[in-house]
Amino acid sequence: MDPINSIKELINQGNIDSAILQLESYIQTDSERKDEAYYLLGNAYRKRGDWATALNHYQSAIDLNPQSPATEARKMAMDIMNFFNQDYI
Repeated sequence: MDPINSIKELINQGNIDSAILQLESYIQTDSERKDEAYYLLGNAYRKRGDWATALNHYQSAIDLNPQSPATEARKMAMDIMNFFNQDYI
């Protein structure tokens, strides 16, 4: 099975810590799909509740591929954070 698909399955099953470890290892390899890995890493950290780290990983995905779904994910995450933190703006 494709490593990215295996990692997606881990995230869907709620095995976030395992998915993060595998993604960090995957990113260290010479891979053409690093943008997708960073996007998934952003999703994993978002599910963990670490929004700032999620945003950073979404941005890494966008830097590698401006057409990445991380573009929309980052925008939505920012909108959510701004909504819940209106008192701090």
